[in-house]
Amino acid sequence: MPFTSMTRSDPKLNAPGTLGQLRRLHAAVRFALPQRHAVTVIMLLVLAVAAINAFEPLVLKWVFDQLTDLQQAGAILTGMLLLLAFAVCREAMDGFANWLTWRTRIGLQYALLEATIGKLHRMPLRIQRSEGIGAIMTRLDRSIQGFTSAVALILFSILPSLIFLVLAIAIMLRLEWRLALLVLAFAPLPAAIAAFAGPEQMHRERTLLDRWARIYSRFNEVLSGIVIVRSFAMEDVEKSRFLGDVAAANQVVIKGVAVDAGYASASNLAVALARLGGLALGAYFVVQGEITVGTVVAFLGYIGGLFGPVQGLSGVYSSLRKASVSLDEIFGILNVQEHLGDSAGAIDLPDVKGEVSFENVHFRYEQPQRPLLDGLTLRAAPGETVAIVGPSGSGKTTLMALLMRFYDPLEGRITIDGLDLRGIKQSSLRRHIGVVLQDPLLFNDSIKANIAYGRPDATDAEIESAARAAHAHDFIMRLPDGYETRVGERGGLLSVGERQRITIARALLKNPPILVLDEATSALDAESEEAVQTAIEQLVAARTTFVIAHRLSTVVNADRIIVLKEGRIVESGRHGDLMRQNGYYASLVRRQHRGLIDNDIDPSAIPAAG
Repeated sequence: MPFTSMTRSDPKLNAPGTLGQLRRLHAAVRFALPQRHAVTVIMLLVLAVAAINAFEPLVLKWVFDQLTDLQQAGAILTGMLLLLAFAVCREAMDGFANWLTWRTRIGLQYALLEATIGKLHRMPLRIQRSEGIGAIMTRLDRSIQGFTSAVALILFSILPSLIFLVLAIAIMLRLEWRLALLVLAFAPLPAAIAAFAGPEQMHRERTLLDRWARIYSRFNEVLSGIVIVRSFAMEDVEKSRFLGDVAAANQVVIKGVAVDAGYASASNLAVALARLGGLALGAYFVVQGEITVGTVVAFLGYIGGLFGPVQGLSGVYSSLRKASVSLDEIFGILNVQEHLGDSAGAIDLPDVKGEVSFENVHFRYEQPQRPLLDGLTLRAAPGETVAIVGPSGSGKTTLMALLMRFYDPLEGRITIDGLDLRGIKQSSLRRHIGVVLQDPLLFNDSIKANIAYGRPDATDAEIESAARAAHAHDFIMRLPDGYETRVGERGGLLSVGERQRITIARALLKNPPILVLDEATSALDAESEEAVQTAIEQLVAARTTFVIAHRLSTVVNADRIIVLKEGRIVESGRHGDLMRQNGYYASLVRRQHRGLIDNDIDPSAIPAAG
């Protein structure tokens, strides 16, 4: 799903056609405001260069007119020195303007990155998951690069080109109006050609952006899942797929270059015809004695200088069309409706005791769907361990997502120590909640940095203490660089059990009063699970803990087990009590006892199905 089809927060910026583009362009200008002083200097420089270029043909006219009189050697030398001064000044100003332009472009690019990257962190999770990280980053990079290039062209080409055109046309009309009208008759041709080429170029730009996003989204998935690719011997297939898609995209580029070359040739032919027509008519006027050779030379200079800005302005039109595609993508990110925001009077959480209440909570992700949570009420006392079990889709993970305030309930409320989550700053809320997930994600950094991710200011002693409590210290010290060992992308250089103990150490170091364990041991072998369970026992001590589990052997010691089914609590109690009730929970245990619970309960104690 491209960003342009996502929900936007500002309908004005979503307006169709030129009006919407102008509003987006106006909104984008704010990113250039910090660079306004540099932009002013650049424009002054390019205006000075435009003035030099406009007056240079007049100096050429004067020099050539002096050639008819051999006594004017001093005047000729003066003209040559003036042309040299023009050249030196032009190159010096061009060079400085070019350096300043690049500095401004980098500043603009940084401002756009700052805004869009921050937005990516806050956009709804479903968008990131549906679009794909590779596609998002490809769109973002190409769109920002395209937009900054277009802005640089627009800011530093339009005004100087217009100034040069006005000066050149005024001077040409004053020198010889008939010759000027002939040359100007050809001027609209490059602009007409560019306008004709614009729609095709815009369509091509959007097509390429979509193709590259899909290509690199798939490539990112392949590299992330390289073990699966290799286990199915699909390396050659994926390589062929990638190269085939790249070749197809390159064919679009090559075809586009050919089309653009045709338009450029047609535009250059119009310039050549203007030059030949001006030379022929000028030669005729010289023969007739109506103008001097210097005037013809000046006109030839203006023809070259005149059509450069005309073609440049035509190129600006093309760049504007292409930039509109980049604007669509950039504002597709900037105007995505954020999943939630802090309320105006949101507060930081004070010292948390850990009482959590769900009060008549209703929730669904999309309106047509059945409710995932349907009037759920649950209270967890401070320090209590509450296990949440039930079939897939019963609302277990959704319940914890609401606790983390990734979403708000449609009805009801959730409180911590009596405070409604909607009145608490999200950053403050999440600082008081620790999470250990089924997939133990680590960053490609040192073990030390991964453990300290939630507390970057933690001391080495605190980090080691957390690792010891998580039963991770011993295996860490066996690694080549100990705590400085880099773990690879997503922690791939460590086993799943080792990664999980690192994430538990991370949660221990954070020392949160509320803890969420989401299938924290489901992917482990028996030996690793035993080590991780021992670490978890350290982690849950004196914390309000929610344990989401399918493997029921991991929840038999919970203070309370909540059984969810179709978004409602159907049973609640300790393991032994629920087994004696011989209800839905007992049926779940019965299905698993052969594979998972032989060591936890006596199968003979399980009541027979009644």
